[in-house]
Amino acid sequence: MIRAFIAGLAIAILAPFIGIFMVVKRYSLMADTLSHISLVGIAAGILAGFNPIVGALVVAVAAAIGIDRLREAKQLFGESVLALFLSGSLALATILLSIGGKYTANILSFLFGSITTVQNIDVIIIVSLSVVVLITLLFFYRQLFAVAFDEEMAEASGIRARLFSAVLVVLAAVTVALSIRIVGALLVGALMVVPVLSAIQFGRSFKRSILLSILFSLVAVVVGLFLSFYIGLPTGGTIVIVALGIFMISLAVGL
Repeated sequence: MIRAFIAGLAIAILAPFIGIFMVVKRYSLMADTLSHISLVGIAAGILAGFNPIVGALVVAVAAAIGIDRLREAKQLFGESVLALFLSGSLALATILLSIGGKYTANILSFLFGSITTVQNIDVIIIVSLSVVVLITLLFFYRQLFAVAFDEEMAEASGIRARLFSAVLVVLAAVTVALSIRIVGALLVGALMVVPVLSAIQFGRSFKRSILLSILFSLVAVVVGLFLSFYIGLPTGGTIVIVALGIFMISLAVGL
């Protein structure tokens, strides 16, 4: 339980922080796509016997770079690129798991999240990389802020827009891979987006929206983990339901 809370708090801070950049850049569906792509790395980890989070990290980052390159080349529409990677990765993950006969509770914990399966090594990986991502976000905040709002304006201002756009999707990929153990691959996108949408109802500035989204995310994760542990509910689903409840309240207050 303690391990799950440590990892959960790290993800609760990181997910909405990177999520707000994705929402503003209209990359909301990128999180869902990357989470499904991460299943390939998880399947490979389960079959090969190494930590599935490491596999998810490698595959998600590689796919994020590939998606960004294809979108920049403008050979395909943005939504088409996401659909291509999402469907292809799901198909490949299904084949890998079926070949190894690994449709077990282990893979279900990665699909829906589980506080009982969080190990010490998971906590070390999640916390360490979360700190790295947060430092990167803070250090390059101005560049990422400009790229998220308007790439052309950022380029005209002397910012290397393509580079920082790639940095943004790579950071999102790392966040998704780290969040899977707590929230699950099928729901991680919601944790990156829903608290941000709640914060936007109140935020009068970008920074205030970031702080509020982190606050809402922390509440959702803490309450969700408690309910999941003491009532026996699925971790990821419980966290997302709490986050959706916060959004409904914020929407009502905002109206």
